[in-house]
Amino acid sequence: MHLTILAAAGRTGLALTRKAVQRGHTVTAIARDPGRIDVPDAPLLHRVAGDVEDPASLAAVIGPDSVVLSALGTDRAGVLLAGAEAVVAAGPRRILWLGAYGTGPSASSASEVLAKALGDRLGDKVDADGTILAAGGTVFHAGMLADGPESPHRRTVGLDAAPPFDLSASISRDTVAAAMLDEAESPRFTGAVAVPLAG
Repeated sequence: MHLTILAAAGRTGLALTRKAVQRGHTVTAIARDPGRIDVPDAPLLHRVAGDVEDPASLAAVIGPDSVVLSALGTDRAGVLLAGAEAVVAAGPRRILWLGAYGTGPSASSASEVLAKALGDRLGDKVDADGTILAAGGTVFHAGMLADGPESPHRRTVGLDAAPPFDLSASISRDTVAAAMLDEAESPRFTGAVAVPLAG
C-alpha cells in the first residue's frame, strides 16, 4: 500500500513512518524539513517538503488514491484546522488523523485540567477533528503520548467502548502508530473516532 504521512519528522510522525516502512508499505513522508525524517535504509520511503500552511505543497503530493495518516501537532492555535482543511481539499481516498482523547466527541471524559492545558488550541483540535470526520475520515483520540515500545496487548475500540479519560495514563507513540496503520490496512472506524489503548 502507498501511504502518505503528514508531519513525518515529529516524534509520532517518525514512529508512523518507521512502522509503515517496516510493514513493507511505500511511504511519502511530508515534513517542513524532510532532512529530519530519520529513517535509514528505506528504499520505499520518499521524503517530501510540505507545510500545512501552504496547501499547494500538500496538493502536489496528495491525490485521489492517497491514504493520508497525520501526526500533526502544534503549540499554536489554527495550525491543526489549516492542516485538516488542506488535506481534505487535496481529496485523498482516506484520512487517518491523530487527535487527542478528552477533546471534541470524547470531551465528556476529560478533566478541566486538560482544557486549561490546551488553552486556545482546544478549539483548533475540535474543529480539525470535525473537519476530518465530516469528510469521512477516521480520528484517533489517543491519551497522553509517551516514548516507549509498542504494547503487546494493544487494541483499538470505538468511542462508545473507551474507558474514562485518565490524565495520568499514557500510551506510547509506537502503540498509536501501530493502531493507525492497522486502520489503514483494514478499515474499521471510517467516519468515526477510534481510541487506541495499550491493553
